[in-house]
Amino acid sequence: MSSFSPREIVSELDRFIIGQKDAKRAVAVALRNRWRRQQLDGQMRDEVLPKNILMIGPTGVGKTEISRRLAKLAEA
Repeated sequence: MSSFSPREIVSELDRFIIGQKDAKRAVAVALRNRWRRQQLDGQMRDEVLPKNILMIGPTGVGKTEISRRLAKLAEA
C-alpha cells in the first residue's frame, strides 16, 4: 500500500461498495493509521496499539466485502 489518504481509500471503496459511508470512512482511517504505524521504527511500532480492525454489524450489511476490498488495497 502506498501512502493513500483516507479520502483516496474511500473513493476507491466507492467504486465497489454502495452505501456504508460511515463504515468506509472508519476503515479508511484505520488503514491509514496502520500504514503510519508501519513507518515507525521497530521498538516504537511494538508499543503502538491497536493492531486490528474489528467490524461488527448484522448479517448482510457488507462487512466481508469491505474487508476484501480493503485487503486488496493494503496488499495484505
